[in-house]
Amino acid sequence: MNVKITRNAAKVIKKTMELEGNSELKLRVAITHAHGDHAHYGLDLDTPQETDVVISTDKEIDVILDPNQPLLDGVKIDYLYFPEEGFVITNPSKGNHGDH
Repeated sequence: MNVKITRNAAKVIKKTMELEGNSELKLRVAITHAHGDHAHYGLDLDTPQETDVVISTDKEIDVILDPNQPLLDGVKIDYLYFPEEGFVITNPSKGNHGDH
């Protein structure tokens, strides 16, 4: 499984992970809603479970994924400042280039 985190997203994620009580947690990407050939994604800080896969990224952030969710493989996490500030999670490898 593969995960891409952009530089902007990594900065925001690392700040959150450095807060007190978060040092042992990892970033979880989960599917909040799936329909057709694409999904909507969410982020959370969590500890891996037995059935999870932990992916190390080039931004030194470990990401927890459910290996039974094929729409998580190839997910891209970005953080945009315009037009609205916030995370944008897509999966270009599965044809999902943004929410509709």
